[in-house]
Amino acid sequence: MMKKLSYFYLPLAFFWGSVNMATAQVDSTMYKSIVKAIDAGKPKFAPDKRTKLLELVTADVKNNKYTIQTTEKEVIPFLRQELQNFNSNIQYRLLPDSTVAEKTHGIIILSVANLRTKPGHSEEMATQILMGTQVDILQKARGEYRVRTPEGYIAWIPTASVAEMNDAELKAWKEMPKVIYTNEFGRSYSEANLNSLRVSDLVYGNILALQKTDGKFHQVKYPDGRTAYILKEEAKSFDDWLATRNLTPENVLNSALSMLGLPYLWGGTSVKGVDCSGFTKTAFYMNGYVIPRDASQQVLAGEPIEILGKDGEFDLELALNNLKAADLLFFASGKNSNPNARITHVALYLGNGEFIHSAGRVRINSMLKDSPKYDDFQTRTVVSARRYIGASDPQIQPIKENKSYTK
Repeated sequence: MMKKLSYFYLPLAFFWGSVNMATAQVDSTMYKSIVKAIDAGKPKFAPDKRTKLLELVTADVKNNKYTIQTTEKEVIPFLRQELQNFNSNIQYRLLPDSTVAEKTHGIIILSVANLRTKPGHSEEMATQILMGTQVDILQKARGEYRVRTPEGYIAWIPTASVAEMNDAELKAWKEMPKVIYTNEFGRSYSEANLNSLRVSDLVYGNILALQKTDGKFHQVKYPDGRTAYILKEEAKSFDDWLATRNLTPENVLNSALSMLGLPYLWGGTSVKGVDCSGFTKTAFYMNGYVIPRDASQQVLAGEPIEILGKDGEFDLELALNNLKAADLLFFASGKNSNPNARITHVALYLGNGEFIHSAGRVRINSMLKDSPKYDDFQTRTVVSARRYIGASDPQIQPIKENKSYTK
């Protein structure tokens, strides 16, 4: 999935009064200079707004007051230098900000929580995140948190989906032994009894704190303090699970094949439903790795594989010779009308010309015209391939090295 996110600019009416942005004000020299300085800083300090923010959030031209908001403290000296000759009241707001006070950490408390491009249940879904995953809380507005996920993705989530914590609370949570739910779907129980009331649903990858073991059950604790019971056979020690992760082509493809038939879901990253890049992300997560979220980000990671001929077109023979199992294939749906079209789709290569991807549902297609699984459109729009397994790239990170999952 490639998403062109239109991130929410915090309304001044909510935090700081009312915005007065008439046409005449927008044409002001100061306003244009600030916008120009921000645009000049983005390529170096915030090139991708999905992971780094640099925004002009208020502009009161009449009173010559402006607020610039960012997640990148290094850009503030740059902007001050760029704007030093202007006599304006410019406030620089570094996230996390005062709306979250000292509780800048969060742990997800739903089996699968939805994150959106703007605060509000009707807004576009950006991604999803699993129970027990740590996020950085950057901001609060309209009953939602702006958070950063383990792969660095920034989006909005309802406050009811997160247990917010300060440093001490996070430390206490991290010190508890954890279990990871390894069944595809399931539930937790209010008692050590399958006939007791459900506490919540669970999906593969959910992480809970282990309290004790009671016969066939683990007693577990949720990040928000709830307690429940889960079947021992449906979970593993998180440390043991991590120790057994082995990133091989066979393991990644086995994880991918286990998702066959799952419905396509825009923004989906769980066994309830996946989009194309959520599918590849989940396959690597199942094998102990965190990778970038969107297809247009995933194509920038790993080692490039030569699959295009001298004319810049997809060369099937070259691809069949160079591709290996579990390589990532990237597609651009607008390729035929625009040679510089953006990446819009991703798949995992199976071998022998076949690939597995989420398009309508998770399914297998082929690049070979004589195959009953041949997909003409996807084959015509292949533009790139990357190899993650064996690549030395900080964007392909073992879970055991990611601060969101470790002590």
